[in-house]
Amino acid sequence: MKIEELDSIASRPNFWDDQKKAQTLLRNKKQLEQIIGTYDTQQRALSDAEVLLELAIEMSDDASATEAETQAAAVAKALDDMEFRRMLSGELDGGGAILQITAGAGGVDASDWAMMLMRMLIRYAERKGWKVEVNEETMAEEAGIKSATLTVAGDYAYGLLKAENGVHRLVRVSPFDANGRRQTSFAAVTVTADIDDDIEVDIKDEDVRIDTYRAGGAGGQHVNKTDSAVRMTHIPTGIVVQCQNERSQHSNKDKAYKMLRAKLYDYELALREEKAHADAKARLKIEWGSQIRSYVLFPYQQVNDHRTELKTSDVAGVLDGDLDQLIRTFLLKSANAVS
Repeated sequence: MKIEELDSIASRPNFWDDQKKAQTLLRNKKQLEQIIGTYDTQQRALSDAEVLLELAIEMSDDASATEAETQAAAVAKALDDMEFRRMLSGELDGGGAILQITAGAGGVDASDWAMMLMRMLIRYAERKGWKVEVNEETMAEEAGIKSATLTVAGDYAYGLLKAENGVHRLVRVSPFDANGRRQTSFAAVTVTADIDDDIEVDIKDEDVRIDTYRAGGAGGQHVNKTDSAVRMTHIPTGIVVQCQNERSQHSNKDKAYKMLRAKLYDYELALREEKAHADAKARLKIEWGSQIRSYVLFPYQQVNDHRTELKTSDVAGVLDGDLDQLIRTFLLKSANAVS
């Protein structure tokens, strides 16, 4: 849809009758305007670089020639980034994402690894300027987490974060082993699009079991003393979501229902596209042979993405959220495979 058409729709008297739909349209309009604005800016920058280069050649000015080359290189990078963003053209790529992190094989190290993964993804989102909300966090007994659910709001959050969907493997000397032995542990990241309310998902009341429980916490004055946390189970598919970050049961129920809608929408899409790995009843085990990426801290330092064979020794940077190269390489390879 063109910007002119979006402007026409936005000017209608009843535009704000459906606020959710209106906000979605305005977000799409903003994304289109950003693309056009970037293109216009880079076109002007390229023209300026051409003029500067012509003057540099005419006056034999090496400094100006170098500056022109630098400007041209910056334009090339910006256009390359635009092409990459254009590739994120899926129906849901431009919106938010729901992330579920789950500890797998590896005992206490796996729980600790799941928490490290959660921090890595939060740091990546912060680098992008996205908003992150922790909907649910189940702590493990000794260290780390058993599971956590995050909602990430921001432009292209789902389009980029879907590259993190899968099993992540960690190899290190275990800080929980008194003998200092090497330990391999696993954790899974499941990425679902945070769908808009105007997308219809049929959920029958009789298909959903709702359980309430007391949210865990560190205690003190902020401990939740009521059964406000909510767990929803979609009986036909076995999909489970839970939310405990809000004070009231009603608010947690609303957020859990929204997450369930997103999970079921993703489930139906996967069935339509015949992606067996997305079937909630046939998920790969979070253990050997199913990982998308390995993070080796000992006996050497390396992150290896098994889907693209991209390797980097900057393990600390990756764990601090520097995922751009890994995500970009995977998405470009995926796009080329489709085309």
